[in-house]
Amino acid sequence: MHTILEDKKTPLYEIHKALGARLVTFAGWQMPVLYSGVIEEHLAVRSSAGLFDVSHMGEIEVSGKGAHRFVQRLITNDVDRAGDGQCLYALLCYPDGGVVDDVIVYRYNKDRFLFCVNASNVSKVHEWFISQAPGAGVLIEDISENYAQLAVQGSASAKVMERLMDVSASEIKTFHFMMVELDGIEALVSRTGYTGEDGFEIYVEPDEATRLWRLLMDAGKDANIKPIGLGARDTLRLEMGYSLYGHELSEKITPLEAGLNKYVRLDKTGGFIGQEALLKLSGADPSRSLIGFKMIEPGIPRQDYAIAINNEPIGVVTSGTMSPSLKCGIGLGLIASAFKDAVNVDVMIRGRAVKAEVVRPPFYKRPY
Repeated sequence: MHTILEDKKTPLYEIHKALGARLVTFAGWQMPVLYSGVIEEHLAVRSSAGLFDVSHMGEIEVSGKGAHRFVQRLITNDVDRAGDGQCLYALLCYPDGGVVDDVIVYRYNKDRFLFCVNASNVSKVHEWFISQAPGAGVLIEDISENYAQLAVQGSASAKVMERLMDVSASEIKTFHFMMVELDGIEALVSRTGYTGEDGFEIYVEPDEATRLWRLLMDAGKDANIKPIGLGARDTLRLEMGYSLYGHELSEKITPLEAGLNKYVRLDKTGGFIGQEALLKLSGADPSRSLIGFKMIEPGIPRQDYAIAINNEPIGVVTSGTMSPSLKCGIGLGLIASAFKDAVNVDVMIRGRAVKAEVVRPPFYKRPY
């Protein structure tokens, strides 16, 4: 007999229902894909501010005397590029160079680190850490249930946060974090973002999430803040050319194929898991390269559509959408490296070759 696992619900589930959100299953969670509509929500973040429930994301803490050495061995980036109170984007790789997950690492100090991991990968990352831990002198804890996570994104986000925080928003620099209070609610607040706009992530105890949501919506009223679903979250990140695990990154796609070389410190002292495989790959051209493209002819590219030149398939679309900001189709795709300098490609949309121009992301550039 098979046990049917029910979707998990974030502490803000009832608020989403009350707001009339369209809820979908995402990474085992009931999540809002949209409220008023993807385009309207997307443009609200680009022009003012949006509020996201990202409580489905996972949090794993690594602590102990061996934490610094352990984290350094696990991530492709160099943890010493972040000081205490700073965040770092990095990848976790298998020995063959495939990606376990892409993460944001929060460095409290050399003995304590917090990893923000993708919702679909929490168990996998936790098990990976445990498998690498024997003899490392570290404590590894999946503390995802201790947190709800909200994100305020957009040009007006600092103004919204200022009204509630007991510190000035300017005290939290980009890719830094602090413990603060928002109207008496204790929170860890960082300033990283996944939309290309200024933005803050707020980690609080789950039972504070509903009050905090209402406080933030109230504080952002004059900025016309809107609740934002997963649909706009995806179109916003795609306009910036940001990778999404399961699309541009996976166990079968290396960071170098995904064009994330600047987050892979191949010369890092002490090395990292996957370094040897990635060094070999960097010594020769990878067989595949990630490109960005913008549709010249009408058409919306979607994941797994073929990319071709002269009717010969050369790769596939990894992510695609109609860009609300640019009002045309855009996408990312993995193609054979022999064609990485192509100026134009065709995207096969329902059996029809539709012309696209190869462009270097980001597709959208902030006007401020």
